[in-house]
Amino acid sequence: MFHKVKAVTPLSDNRLSVQFVEGVTRIYDVKQLFVKWPAFRALKGDPELFSAVQVDTGGFGIIWGDELDLSCDELFANGEAVSTPFDGLIAFTDATKLWGLNESTLRKAISYGKLAEGIDACKYGKQWVVSAEAMVREYGLPGDQDRPQE
Repeated sequence: MFHKVKAVTPLSDNRLSVQFVEGVTRIYDVKQLFVKWPAFRALKGDPELFSAVQVDTGGFGIIWGDELDLSCDELFANGEAVSTPFDGLIAFTDATKLWGLNESTLRKAISYGKLAEGIDACKYGKQWVVSAEAMVREYGLPGDQDRPQE
């Protein structure tokens, strides 16, 4: 399963805070790559280059220009899980992609009481977010073929 990257933030000591679309954050220590892969040594001595990290197109990993990249699966598997106040919150747009639903399905689920507003889902400005727990409760695991269809 791909754990698509939503955002990446460079931290001190050659570490990265990586947020995944399913509402999970992990800290990835890039120092482990300096010995294993010589190309990554360029990041060690160049804080400006290290800080230039970006999410790759589609969220399938992160990149430093055209020369260095790490896959989303590497970041998820070898990153240290951390707790944040935003754990388990998923933007509607990400939830619809993960579960293969239309955004209108989630809006209707709120209006019909299937997802409780203020408990399962909240609106922040123009963006709706939903808890991963509520999505699994109502629609099964992402990609689960046995879940009820919309």
